[in-house]
Amino acid sequence: MKTSNGATSKLKVLIVAAEASSSLYAERLLEHWNRSNISYEAFGIGSAGMEKLGFRRIGKAEELAVVGFQEVLSNFGKIYRVFHNLVSEAKKQNPDFVLLMDYPDFNFRLAKKLKELNLKIIYYISPQVWAWRQGRVHFIKKYFDKMLVLFPFEVDFYRKFGIDVEFVGHPLLDEINGDKYSESVRQDLRSRYGIPTNNFVLALMPGSRRSELKHHLLTQVHTAAQIYRQNENISVILCVAPTLDIEEVRSHLPKDLDIPLILIKKDPFEMALMSDFVLCASGTATLTVGLMEKPMAIMYKMNSLTVKLASYIMKRPKYFGMVNLILDKMVSKEFFQEEAVESHLVPYIEEHIKNSKCIQNQVSDLKELKVKLGQAGVTERVSKALLGLR
Repeated sequence: MKTSNGATSKLKVLIVAAEASSSLYAERLLEHWNRSNISYEAFGIGSAGMEKLGFRRIGKAEELAVVGFQEVLSNFGKIYRVFHNLVSEAKKQNPDFVLLMDYPDFNFRLAKKLKELNLKIIYYISPQVWAWRQGRVHFIKKYFDKMLVLFPFEVDFYRKFGIDVEFVGHPLLDEINGDKYSESVRQDLRSRYGIPTNNFVLALMPGSRRSELKHHLLTQVHTAAQIYRQNENISVILCVAPTLDIEEVRSHLPKDLDIPLILIKKDPFEMALMSDFVLCASGTATLTVGLMEKPMAIMYKMNSLTVKLASYIMKRPKYFGMVNLILDKMVSKEFFQEEAVESHLVPYIEEHIKNSKCIQNQVSDLKELKVKLGQAGVTERVSKALLGLR
């Protein structure tokens, strides 16, 4: 944006990054702007990490990342206040553009309101309208100026509806560049936590939201306990998401837990690197695990009322695990709702512990993920696309 004397003014941008994954990608964008000496003023919803980079938080990602009908209702007051504070601040600040990331139910309503202010609105990390609720694409065409998408097949989908779309690739590719996830790093990490070299490591990833912790943690821990008692040379690690506090997660563990459980809160790629198999909540974590070429079982549980309401609104897609959606086949078995119980999970995981062929088959399929997701340099491409809209 040029001033009257021709100088370039400070970039002003409203960002909504309410999920653990999207706030990481937004953090990388702010870091890139800092390295590139781009002067900016960014505000909206984000993480503590974004705040450290100068982002002004109107809403905290760790408080707003809720999923499910009942969970949204219980947090409605907080969500409502943040929504209206964002609209009010957008009126005052008149940002150069609005960058909305994932979080579709909130962001769709916000886009509709902000469009009344004639703001440029960009959606980065598209909701999976190509998989379910395709009718939302008409809303996107009406209220969004540009889509920055992670998967190449999304381009054809959006162009079919006359939507301005650009494929930038998946930002997780930028996280795995270089040799920081080598075998020597893996062994060093495992020894740091007292894991014997030859042990089979089962990693539990219950999710990044508190509601996911509520629905997944006990099932995952009880599954791991059964496997631990039935197999020799097993170590179990519980991976704590960046948005959660390790002591809070510990407080949710059963008091009578009789197996050694190692709680770890580190870079998600490092936690995946330590593992031999992951019991993973559906979401971006499955991509992290898949890009590290680690076999997994994908599970997801929700409040029963949310499931019933969703079944009336949308048709269940062929797959719900992101790695399976991208590869368009059941690479990692999915366990949803009543299937996500110990009696189903234990046999599947034990099959992988005892049969190396099962491990090899998943690893072989997961190698295709990097090919499907594009090339590194994603954050730089996102920045270029955004700055081109000023």
